[in-house]
Amino acid sequence: MRRLITTLAILLVVVVAGMSALVLLVNPNDFRAYMVRQVEQRSGYQLHLTGNLRWHVWPQLSILAGRMSVTAPGAQQPLVSAENMRLDVNLLPLLSHQLSVKQVMLKNAIIRLTPDSATQRPQNAPIGPHDSSTPAAINGWTFDIGKLKLADSLLIWQPEKGEALNFRELNLMLSQHDRKQASIELSTRVNRDQRDVQLTLKGLLNASDYPYRLSGAVESLDYQFKGVDLPAQGIQGNAAFTADWVSEGEQFSLGDIALTANESQLHGSVSGQLGTHPRFQADFSSPNLNLDNVLAISVDASSVPGTSPSGNRPVIAGVDGSRNEDNPLNAWVSSLKLQVKALRWRGMDLQNVALDAQNQQGLITLNTLNGKIGDGHFSLPGMIDIRMAQTKVTLQPELQDIVLSSLLNAFALPGTIDGVFSLHGLLQGNGLSVAAFSQHWQGNADIALDHARFVGLNFQQMIQQNVARNSDQISAEESNGNDTPFDQLRGRVTLNNGVIALVGLQGSSSRVNFTAQGSVDLAKEQCDVTFGIKVLGGWKGDSALIETLTQTAIPLRIYGQWSSLQYALQVDQLLNKRLQDKAKLRLNQWVDRHPDNNNQAGTKK
Repeated sequence: MRRLITTLAILLVVVVAGMSALVLLVNPNDFRAYMVRQVEQRSGYQLHLTGNLRWHVWPQLSILAGRMSVTAPGAQQPLVSAENMRLDVNLLPLLSHQLSVKQVMLKNAIIRLTPDSATQRPQNAPIGPHDSSTPAAINGWTFDIGKLKLADSLLIWQPEKGEALNFRELNLMLSQHDRKQASIELSTRVNRDQRDVQLTLKGLLNASDYPYRLSGAVESLDYQFKGVDLPAQGIQGNAAFTADWVSEGEQFSLGDIALTANESQLHGSVSGQLGTHPRFQADFSSPNLNLDNVLAISVDASSVPGTSPSGNRPVIAGVDGSRNEDNPLNAWVSSLKLQVKALRWRGMDLQNVALDAQNQQGLITLNTLNGKIGDGHFSLPGMIDIRMAQTKVTLQPELQDIVLSSLLNAFALPGTIDGVFSLHGLLQGNGLSVAAFSQHWQGNADIALDHARFVGLNFQQMIQQNVARNSDQISAEESNGNDTPFDQLRGRVTLNNGVIALVGLQGSSSRVNFTAQGSVDLAKEQCDVTFGIKVLGGWKGDSALIETLTQTAIPLRIYGQWSSLQYALQVDQLLNKRLQDKAKLRLNQWVDRHPDNNNQAGTKK
């Protein structure tokens, strides 16, 4: 044991002495010009180092540098700048006075991917002949370092004519093998518009065929969104996919996509082509997609726990919410296919939803948008035009045997009527939101409602009780419940900028028949509808009066705000008119029985 300890001590002394001698004999500043020259030869970029280079021995033999920057040719700002840089070097090449870097570490770095940091061609510079056999990407960076590490850094990304995004707290570990295969670990945070996004990524990159082809895979991408206009618990989940890029034709593909977001899952693939005329195709499927939980949609926040937004963004004067000119779909030709087994939207549970849509540079055609709601079915083919400032929408809705209460609740309409609903019509307008539908849409539709009822309105009871109070010749049977059930309702409705007009609406049941006309204002949340109601049964008393009542449409007007509806029922006028008609009939009969009356004309008058 003593010999082993002695041997190890001797080796440690030799290593320490050797490294100390190496540090004393080799000046790291001798490599300054070499590093600057190598960066310029490989990429054309300018490396600038401030201050002296110095050795750092433990735990890794490294060269420490002060402030550094890398600038593209003609750029106004450096592509990369950092307060500190550490180069971990291999020991053996130093013995022959050669520099071999196995890892570069930058701390508190700022990486700018902006127009100001991009390569700028000098004015009047000659343009050489283009070699079609060499991809444009060959003029970019060639990464020949084994490891690159960024700690506590900042990435500023700004597309051409776009707004900048700051990726803060950026930590990156990029490890490359001899065959240009790299593993990537990344974590960062983005904060914008009072929203915070945290990302953590692990993946693989295969650059063996670079610059002709790049491929890789994201093994796990964990994310979390929090902020205004998002659910209170935020949006969190993970993603995984494979990726492939071919420089010839600028073709790309994303395969084996597996995405989760809160309670939702999505699987599929995306492929396409960039360039002057970008194209892409997407094909997705989902066993469960809860849009209420992801998009913070809640008609009644108190009834759907956890879906109420965590806050609303401030209102900024003069900012138009619809900016179709910046929509990337205006430049793309694309198609989307989506199959969802279970979809939740605005409180409605939909099944077997299928979407087949095509986009021709801003003109979106909904070839198929259908599915089931309970025992019913819906279909919404149409077109969406976002090529202008205002989004134009045209739909041909067809609903069959859908419970009406679910639709009314989804669009925040009062549930005063219920039943099995069917509709066929044509709708068009500006905007895609519920608010836009309530103000800027027009159209018409034929409607049918079966096995229906007016909730909280018993037409038979209202009319019979009013007649009994105004006449001692009639009485009413007891009527159970506060609703008016009827077998069917048929008619036509028109929509004009939020005002629904009822045209030729007719309903019938075993005891009540009615017609209705009027309007419902969605924007002002008020209505004014007049019913003509015939009560066919439940009467007691004078048979002649009962016959008159069953054949007479009694007017019932319902009007006012939805929260405080009022009604007007003028049965007394109807009874008074009946008495007048009865008196006139008897007077005419008396005059006819006395033809010799000298004042017959005056009597008739």
